[in-house]
Amino acid sequence: MYKRLIILSVIIVAALGGLTVLGYHAIEKWSQGLKLARLGEFADVAEQIRQDVKRKLDEFISSEENRRYTDYQYYQADENITHRQQEIPVFNSPLSGQLEHGLAYGHFQIDAGGNVLTPNDLLIQNADVKSLSDELYAKAVSSSINVKNNVVPALNGLMMNSVDAKVDKKATAPRSTPLKAAKGQSQKRRRTGKGQAIQDQSGANYPIESLDNRDRKAQVIEQLNVVFQTNIAANASSGIQMGDWSSQPDQQQQARMARQAEQSREPEVDADNINALLNEQQLAVQGNIDETVQVTIEPFVPLIVPQNANEQSIFDSQVFLVRHVQIEDRHFWQGFQLNEPRLIDEVKESANRLMREGMSFELTQTQKEGEDTAYRATLDFGFGNLILDFKDNPALIGRQISQLRIWYFSIIAIVLLAATLGLASLWRNVRAQIKLAQKKDDFISAVSHELRTPLTSIRMYSEMLEKNWVKSKDKLAEYYRSMRQESERLSRLIENMLDFSRIQRGRKKYTFSIGDLNKCIEGVVEMMAPYAAQNGFSIKTHLEQLEQTAFDSDAVKQIVVNLLDNAIKYARNADDKIVTVRTRSDSQFVFIEVEDHGPGVPHRQRKKIFEEFYRTEAEATRETAGTGLGLALVKKFAQAHNGFVEILTARPAGVIFRVGLASQS
Repeated sequence: MYKRLIILSVIIVAALGGLTVLGYHAIEKWSQGLKLARLGEFADVAEQIRQDVKRKLDEFISSEENRRYTDYQYYQADENITHRQQEIPVFNSPLSGQLEHGLAYGHFQIDAGGNVLTPNDLLIQNADVKSLSDELYAKAVSSSINVKNNVVPALNGLMMNSVDAKVDKKATAPRSTPLKAAKGQSQKRRRTGKGQAIQDQSGANYPIESLDNRDRKAQVIEQLNVVFQTNIAANASSGIQMGDWSSQPDQQQQARMARQAEQSREPEVDADNINALLNEQQLAVQGNIDETVQVTIEPFVPLIVPQNANEQSIFDSQVFLVRHVQIEDRHFWQGFQLNEPRLIDEVKESANRLMREGMSFELTQTQKEGEDTAYRATLDFGFGNLILDFKDNPALIGRQISQLRIWYFSIIAIVLLAATLGLASLWRNVRAQIKLAQKKDDFISAVSHELRTPLTSIRMYSEMLEKNWVKSKDKLAEYYRSMRQESERLSRLIENMLDFSRIQRGRKKYTFSIGDLNKCIEGVVEMMAPYAAQNGFSIKTHLEQLEQTAFDSDAVKQIVVNLLDNAIKYARNADDKIVTVRTRSDSQFVFIEVEDHGPGVPHRQRKKIFEEFYRTEAEATRETAGTGLGLALVKKFAQAHNGFVEILTARPAGVIFRVGLASQS
């Protein structure tokens, strides 16, 4: 039994150990999965930022491509004219008066001769400039100088080719290709598909292909020739001639120099001068006033030029967006500088809005080594890159992992506790079963011995009487008395066994009736007196006056018989061989006490002796008779009367068994 239990325990412990190791390994894998899932969240956020920035840039490019080409001039004729009028209205460009328009900064137009025209030219040249601040004035001058010194040279070859080209009026202008940066600079751009992020060692590349002109077509519109000629005439005198001021780094100084140049310039172009020019131009086209011209406007393409020494660019170079405009045999380049600070703000706004819990970011143009970057997303605009370095709150995943580990170890602790308690209970039950089996074996042995002794005596006396071997009347009386006593002993043994069996199966029935408890006890004492005298004992009684109470007569008799039998057996070697039976009562219980002056009961055994089949002596060496059921039945019968049994120490030696029966009237 124990061997099999040990093997089972080892298997259970090994299984729990394996489960613990596998569970911990699963937590580590789950932790790695959390980190990978977090990287996936960063990738999702980066893709959402890419889409949001692309949407904003697409809307901006679309609005700029739908802008009228005349907005890039200072004056523009009313394009809604569809027939000959005496006078054609002329308006200021809606772009005049400021430089920033969303992501566009400093709109300009360059003709084939390299002349720069801006919507703010006459604000610079005329008296309107007095209403401008020095800062705005300086920015307007600086922007025009920057275009003159950087954009015009970069476009020079293309403009000359455009002048020499012979283009049919009704033909669509050829598509422009992205312009390369000046001085051999180029942008590294890696694509695998539209809108697809590209992985490399430094992170993921997120292309923003708003300027990919594969999906954009040139616009071709028809316009009255007189409107076109009016635009030419109206802006003929607005071109600024500022010379080369690129050597002046101070914008305020440039503003002062431009104001001084203004004072020595020709008289201002007023309304009368403009009307005169318009009349002359209209007379020049008198013969073909109803003719139309074809205006071809190509999509914007990026132009990368070296960085201005006075400017700081996030792309290491200045980014311009330019488009080619062709009207008849005239060619223009129109465009603007990319408003990089505004672009940065838009990217930050998208990133701040789309960040998730525990995420933060840093926007840079170059990769930084040694930074605590959880994920790096490169926004590829085609003309340059912006790097989003995502930061993560390490406590977020750490807290989730800690919570998982707490749950896991709590469950493991509960499982281990349950397994430990189960194994302990199993071991205890097995030990109890083994001890019970041993007790049953001892009980069988004791019963066999207890049955054999009276049966042997009865058989011997009956044979002697049957063969008429006994001649003396005294011997005959003695043998008959011995046979009666042995039969009573046998009856008590059998009755104890039957009562125990009924109690164990729950079939024991009690019959309570109101009577005199003392009278019942006196009957038992009288019955046990010969048995006690045969063993050298005498029984004394001290019975107090008791009220009538309800009790089961058979159970009370069994209690007294078993207590007297127990006292006679275990006090056989006592000097004082008097067994005393007492009764008394209080408000709750009626007490029956049996006192002997034998060796008593050790304290460590006072609870065990009421267990079934328990004996204080080993079965192989015991000197007293019995089956170990007497005191167990005493306890059961007392509990059936809602009472108890307890052991007290007698003086000077011995033991008192006190049985309390609940008073029932």
